[in-house]
Amino acid sequence: MNQPGKPLPRAFYDRDPRNVSRDLLGKVLVRRLGRKLRTARIVEIEAYLGEGDPAAHAACGRTPRNAVLFGPPGHAYVYFIYGNHYCLNISCLPDGIAGCVLVRALEPLIGIEEMAQERGLSLNGIGDLRKLTSGPGRLAEAFSITRERDNGKDLTSISSDLFVADDGYTPSRVLTTVRIGIVKAASRPLRYVIAGNEFVSGPRRLIA
Repeated sequence: MNQPGKPLPRAFYDRDPRNVSRDLLGKVLVRRLGRKLRTARIVEIEAYLGEGDPAAHAACGRTPRNAVLFGPPGHAYVYFIYGNHYCLNISCLPDGIAGCVLVRALEPLIGIEEMAQERGLSLNGIGDLRKLTSGPGRLAEAFSITRERDNGKDLTSISSDLFVADDGYTPSRVLTTVRIGIVKAASRPLRYVIAGNEFVSGPRRLIA
């Protein structure tokens, strides 16, 4: 793997979340912790379409809690769910229009031991490695992502300690499925995965 480069530009996120989702697959999430890095490849993303999407946090309109979704594209929207874990989303579309993508699963690349320590895991093969970042709560913990620390963070800033970069990797095949882990509008085909990747979360049944 090449070392991650600069953060993706704001224009990358200033688009329909469905297009952003597809193009984020294969990109690298980067966390800087002093001189150390934690990096992992994005292998699963879900799109949320704003006020017209019943499953989106923006469906109820703008509130203090979800204001990031209505702000400029390329910012982190972090929320706490089920009383025990955080989820990382990235705002999309122009300023004033709500939309985002949820990062659902990653393939660990750099800083794996640090991720394991953060998750309280011992690594013994691919099964344990999957537990590091396969699922939105797991990956947030592995990357030390919290609402207090990261909500509203500009992921396009070169000075940010959390961002997404392009190391040149391109998935050979992308698949689409219905969204998982939700009730409202769950039948919409807005979940995007790298076909055959071992770190994709949830059911293995996929549709083209």
